[in-house]
Amino acid sequence: MKVADDLIVVARIARTRGLRGEVVADLLTDFPGRFEALESVIAIAPDGSRRSLQIEEHWFHGNRLVLKFVGFDQIETAKELVGCDLAVPVDDRVKLPENSFYDWELIGCRVETTEGQTVGEVSKIVRTGAGELLSIVDANGRDRLVPMVGDIVIDIDKDQKLIRIDPPEGLLEL
Repeated sequence: MKVADDLIVVARIARTRGLRGEVVADLLTDFPGRFEALESVIAIAPDGSRRSLQIEEHWFHGNRLVLKFVGFDQIETAKELVGCDLAVPVDDRVKLPENSFYDWELIGCRVETTEGQTVGEVSKIVRTGAGELLSIVDANGRDRLVPMVGDIVIDIDKDQKLIRIDPPEGLLEL
């Protein structure tokens, strides 16, 4: 999840743990192994304020992450971190294979047909058992779902925030 042009959220602190100032965080990344190389993260408080935190220790407990930060040695000090998002700079994101994209790279993209007809803007990515769908909102607020398949999604230009599609007849009328 991207929160600003310069940061990607990778976890959210849910609660304190133990008496040594440890916290439990919910993972918001598809790459939990990234924590092996992380020495610090940026904590974003609910009010939007930011601060850098140095990771002293980390380990996984089930599907959650337990973190111990330098300078947070008691439960009382760790409590102030509950509810904070933990982020890394966009430049430190895990590089994806070619023709793979993070959701935040697609959300907000303009969508037009190969003939240049404006369809709308991507509002979210919907995951189903059959695959991923672009949820596109048009100028009238109508939501359209377009399958993310190569025969329909012809080109994605992240830099221009533009997606070109070649929808089969009737798809945009549904």
